Amino acid sequence: MDGLTGRRVGVSSATLFVATVMVVSSPPSASQDPWPILDHASSAFGAVQSLSADFVQVITNPMIGAPDTTRGRLFQQRPNRFAMRFSDPAGDRIVADGRYLWLYTPSTTPGQVIRSRIPETGTTGPNLIGQFVERPRERYSARFVRSDSTTAGWVDVVALIPRDTTLPYGGAELWVSRADGLVRHLEISEGSGQERAILLRQLKVNVAVPAREFRFSPPAGVTVMNQ
Repeated sequence: MDGLTGRRVGVSSATLFVATVMVVSSPPSASQDPWPILDHASSAFGAVQSLSADFVQVITNPMIGAPDTTRGRLFQQRPNRFAMRFSDPAGDRIVADGRYLWLYTPSTTPGQVIRSRIPETGTTGPNLIGQFVERPRERYSARFVRSDSTTAGWVDVVALIPRDTTLPYGGAELWVSRADGLVRHLEISEGSGQERAILLRQLKVNVAVPAREFRFSPPAGVTVMNQ
């Protein structure tokens, strides 16, 4: 999803860095060509109508200081519903309800919520994974990085550079599972030098997601800031 944030950055800030993948000496991938890996990821994601996963997010901004780590549960449902419910910091939420994207972070900005209209055309919508694996040949240049062993099994790591230079990030790396083609880990590098990483655990696809996860009502007394 373009512009997803953690708790100490703005809506347009997005870069991912996390070092939670266990790296060991690995055999070479069957192919050093990144495109079969991305084709596998694209095909796998194309079959996903809904997903849920526990997440650990680490945001690193050299202008702020120590990395900021957050945790919670992530939900997505086609075509344009997305949610991150934070357990740490408890109460923070990011919700895309089909019309609006809501950013509510009382841990750092109590008393306000930011609301942005979701474009009806021209984007992949609020889509953390889809923005990287939908039409990747058209949208990115790609490079095979390495193969790693993780707690979820073997993955192939692919680096992407967007062809659209107006996007708010300069590159990304995806950890793609060899077993099922699903992305288990993302690292996104922003032009500002900020980095954000998201590790997904307990990933479940095509399971029912409670409708309440995609609803947001501003609490009483909270100011809604439209963007």
